Amino acid sequence: MTPQPAIATTPFDAAAVRADFPILTQEPAPGEPSLVFLDSAASSQKPAAVIEALDDYYRAANANIHRGVYRLSELSTGRYEQARHLVADFVGAASPRECVFVRNTTEAINLVAHAWGRKHIAAGDLIVLTVMDHHSNLVPWQLLAEEKGAELAHVTVTPDGRLDLDHLDALLRREPKLVAFPHVSNSLGTLNDAAEITRRAKAAGATVLIDGAQSVPHLPADVQALGCDFLAFSGHKMLGPMGSGVLWGKKAVLDALPPFMGGGSMIRTVELTRSTWADVPARFEAGTPAVADAIGLGAAIEYLSALGMDAVRAHERDLLAYALPRLAEIPGMTLLGPSDPVHQSGVVSFTLGDIHPHDVAAILDAEGVAVRAGHHCTQPLLRHLGLVATTRASFYVYNTEADVDRLVSALHAANRVFGLT
Repeated sequence: MTPQPAIATTPFDAAAVRADFPILTQEPAPGEPSLVFLDSAASSQKPAAVIEALDDYYRAANANIHRGVYRLSELSTGRYEQARHLVADFVGAASPRECVFVRNTTEAINLVAHAWGRKHIAAGDLIVLTVMDHHSNLVPWQLLAEEKGAELAHVTVTPDGRLDLDHLDALLRREPKLVAFPHVSNSLGTLNDAAEITRRAKAAGATVLIDGAQSVPHLPADVQALGCDFLAFSGHKMLGPMGSGVLWGKKAVLDALPPFMGGGSMIRTVELTRSTWADVPARFEAGTPAVADAIGLGAAIEYLSALGMDAVRAHERDLLAYALPRLAEIPGMTLLGPSDPVHQSGVVSFTLGDIHPHDVAAILDAEGVAVRAGHHCTQPLLRHLGLVATTRASFYVYNTEADVDRLVSALHAANRVFGLT
């Protein structure tokens, strides 16, 4: 059993949560500032419970899974499949068999593009994506469209960083085969109404894939309520290990798909010239899986579940409500996206005068504040906004108002360095 977080959740005690994260409690070197980590949208830090779960697996249960009949293999198999059950409960899956372990959201989307896309997309078919998509939900469909002769169309973005649902409706009248979109924009933090978008797309006869990389770690996720066919998300953004991720799919949909990769574990029988496939999810988990990473993801889910995802969402909303007006007062600050805690996840993307975002990030780093600068794997979105790069600060369960204060102070320092104040 994974140790429970040593926190009080009413009210949400982010300072106590922070104490569960070894990397955030290190003493800085003499003369160096303490760390304020504001890049969780790229990859979150890991609590001791997850680190200990990985360590314990390799110390006490390391063995290949499913085929071994000895005690250690059975122990390893049990922990791996228990993690699958934890994932299923976390997202409201009807069955653990609907949850396929992958390395990350990118692999999950590629799995769908290859297994579902090659079977269902034909020349002339329409695939609807969005201008705000991460490259991982653009490039796989570009490759498929080129291979099949299909057409791509993209829902545009309004000036305040939201999806234009009127444009979506116009595209849906063309009866697309697939609609794929992000639940939350990794670049702007926009919280899209995923259930409503899915409802409209399903009414038009489309299969629906939701990129949940930025939503599943930050707010309650229920695939039954969302109504989608596929949901993809990454473990490393939700306190779990890098190399862990999940594709959830409706079992009837997954059952009808051919494999993504061939090899061991995904087969039922193999002959020299033909093979038959295992049932899902094994059909999509070829080769030796990342057993420890899946178990670590299970530990992360136990940790987040103990916090309560409603509390996680409320905490980030409170941080945004504190941060947005303070950031808006900084000379030269341009906030991008909704700038509204109700319609925004814990991501704040901005430009600061004429200072290049990489320079902003470098100055913030000297102040001990870690943020991301660049195009955030959303080049088409930034091009749509007339930008090449932004600076992005992203909050999570271990961030506090004091972290926001440090961010604001560091941005004032950046302005001073460039003589803007």
